[in-house]
Amino acid sequence: MRVLALDTTTPAGSVALIEDDVEDVDAAGDRVVRVAPVVTVRGGDPTRTHAARLPAEILGVLEARGLAIADVDLFAVASGPGSFTGLRIGIATIQGLAFVHRRRAVGVSTLEALAHTVAAVRAPGEIVAAWMDAHRREVFSARYRVTAAAPFTPERLVEIDGPAVGDPAATLARWAGGGVPSVVAGDGAVVYGDVIRGSLALAAIVDPPSLAGAIGRLALARARTGDSVDPAALRPVYVRRPDAEIARENSPPQRSRRTPG
Repeated sequence: MRVLALDTTTPAGSVALIEDDVEDVDAAGDRVVRVAPVVTVRGGDPTRTHAARLPAEILGVLEARGLAIADVDLFAVASGPGSFTGLRIGIATIQGLAFVHRRRAVGVSTLEALAHTVAAVRAPGEIVAAWMDAHRREVFSARYRVTAAAPFTPERLVEIDGPAVGDPAATLARWAGGGVPSVVAGDGAVVYGDVIRGSLALAAIVDPPSLAGAIGRLALARARTGDSVDPAALRPVYVRRPDAEIARENSPPQRSRRTPG
């Protein structure tokens, strides 16, 4: 199965192609062997908008493997939280590709994908956390416990605290006594590293990796158990209401203009 995965939740974002069930011939030339999934990931150019560069980036990842969009079996996308505009563009792009080629799709939580990137090398029982910079001095956050299941499978992580948004210090205070993370990953962890170190002196802080590869591998594992949807069913997970919506509610009512009679 081939999975095309897209992350547009950050200015850079990333595109990945995951090819599973890949087979090769051994050195003797007489036995076919299974090899690990091939993951091709390409980060984006943060100086250009997703809308301007996505077509070329998607085609570039596929062409590097000698493939076309029609060769993709499943489409995956980061469903949020993240940039509101980025989420809408990413989901719309994947919906369009999946519709045209009559394929199924999977939406993957950005926080879950971020946690899986660090959980892959952590021991069962450890607590890992994902922090994304939500601006306004807030972070999108989630906390998970690592299990003994295979990396990049849904069973690898057990959710302790689901996606939320809030002040970094208040988030750590809320987690106190309920399982201290050994690692906090993401751009929010980097931006508020001083807050983390002040409360969790031993916790590792991990820079955000390109997430499309993790998104694709998680989507592949979920699709194998029948957990995929028609592309029309993909929905963004904002966690926090869009700024424009809040601004409309807080703006003073417009006075109606009377036409001179």
